[in-house]
Amino acid sequence: MKNYVIGLDYGTDSVRAVLVDTGSGQEVATDTFYYPRWQEKKYCNAATNQFRQHPLDHIEGLEKTIKGVLVKSKIDSDSVKGICIDTTGSSPIAVTKEGKPLAFEEGFKENPNAMMVLWKDHTAIDEANEINDLARNWGGEDYTKYEGGIYSSEWFWAKIAHVIREDKAVKKAAYSWMEHCDLMTFLLIEHQDLSTFKRSRCAAGHKAMWHQSWDGLPSKDFLTRLDPYLGELRERLYMQTYTSDEVAGNLSADWARKLGLSTDCVIAVGTFDAHSGAVGAKIDKHTLVRVMGTSTCDIIVSQQDKLGDKTVHGICGQVDGSVIPNMIGLEAGQSAFGDVLAWFKDVLSWPLENLVLSSDLISEEQKAKLVEEIERDFIKKLSKAAQEIPLSESIPVALDWINGRRTPDANQELKSAISKLSLGSKAPHIFKALINSICFGSKQIVDRFEEEGVKINSVIGIGGVARKSPFIMQTLANVLNMPIKVASSDEAPALGAAVYAAVAAGLYPNVIEASKKLGSDFEAEYHPQPEALDTYAALMEEYKELGAFVENNINRKSTINEL
Repeated sequence: MKNYVIGLDYGTDSVRAVLVDTGSGQEVATDTFYYPRWQEKKYCNAATNQFRQHPLDHIEGLEKTIKGVLVKSKIDSDSVKGICIDTTGSSPIAVTKEGKPLAFEEGFKENPNAMMVLWKDHTAIDEANEINDLARNWGGEDYTKYEGGIYSSEWFWAKIAHVIREDKAVKKAAYSWMEHCDLMTFLLIEHQDLSTFKRSRCAAGHKAMWHQSWDGLPSKDFLTRLDPYLGELRERLYMQTYTSDEVAGNLSADWARKLGLSTDCVIAVGTFDAHSGAVGAKIDKHTLVRVMGTSTCDIIVSQQDKLGDKTVHGICGQVDGSVIPNMIGLEAGQSAFGDVLAWFKDVLSWPLENLVLSSDLISEEQKAKLVEEIERDFIKKLSKAAQEIPLSESIPVALDWINGRRTPDANQELKSAISKLSLGSKAPHIFKALINSICFGSKQIVDRFEEEGVKINSVIGIGGVARKSPFIMQTLANVLNMPIKVASSDEAPALGAAVYAAVAAGLYPNVIEASKKLGSDFEAEYHPQPEALDTYAALMEEYKELGAFVENNINRKSTINEL
């Protein structure tokens, strides 16, 4: 009988399940569920960078997508041997002593602070600054050193500190907190006990300052100095963490009945989407995997004896086993990538939505047709027009910091900017400047890794942007002056999760062997164009100058405000 595993990938807008034949490596079936409450923009306030999600979106999506791949594939459900879940992160959520989301409790069902605090939520900037200041000045261990030396408002402790200071009811009711990938894994398994549950090494190491050298999470003394609640919370969290090739537990009887699966199906320890995406893209030494969607996560692995005790400054952490067990996983990324282009689309769409689509002069049928054409052709036509602009023509210079900067050197207070605008700057010129900006931000990351001694020979792109935009990928190859391969699967993170599930289920001896068989092939490769390299190098310098100007002025403003 054939064996199958399921990888479940929770993205920002939707969850995707992929059913994989562990013998052939074939993606037998996929299914997608878009979060209904998120689509309604519930619990969010973009003006204050508040982005929250209701756990019901994720639980409903889990049931729908797993059932979906089983129906589509028509396989014997007993042949599904393992499931692994990857999610965005850091996306913590408050839970009860039983591990139930606080958002399910009376009095909290519509409270945004009881919801999952999504990765892109930047309400905790002040708390992140406090953590960084304390880490540098308290006289003890610098717990940020394996996080790149700078703690981000996107991460675990900062978000919890912000929520409990803002909402005393949540503070009082929350017994503990869980990362999204841990919560979803916990909900699936039998014998649920928070005190013994296997937490994700990936999540803890990259976002919660967990490290073997100081025996786990930051000390109670350190956390108490931030907030007494955090010191108390530490005792209700965890000491040990686990890699995703390990078994978290077996599928519970309740979920087995709901899904039509067997309780013999194992549930692997959870992980983050970028790290599983790297596994799904067959990551190897000296290869940078870029998960390219609304934001980017950049993943590279290093042998322990090569990196040693060296810490890489300004990235999003280096964690033993976060990607491949017994190798150091290093993470970087951009807070906005596709989101930069989506913002520009929204700006240009305003007159269409408010003048054309709201008009009584055209029929509902015409409006529906126009919306369909916009969705299908908007970015495509802008890309074509931008691509046709000669290299010699003046292009504005833009920064990609529209949602702050993740790496290098996290600073979520930074804002985007555009310079060199003129009366000749049309929409395609600005669009090209924005594409350049996200590629220049990528170049800054590559440069930081190489400056810190982490060698990169090639790049692999995965995700919607990588597969759908040859123009962006060619620009990126020119800016990086490196070849870039594009993974052919739409579901590389889910594939990586399936790889972990296959190893946890005992179907493969290790992640590397499973990845070679089950990982994605490649559908395209982009090479630098020699005639474009000098132009992009010059534009890169202008990007750096604009970035330095903006950052210096923001820093000066912060200093004045403090005085």
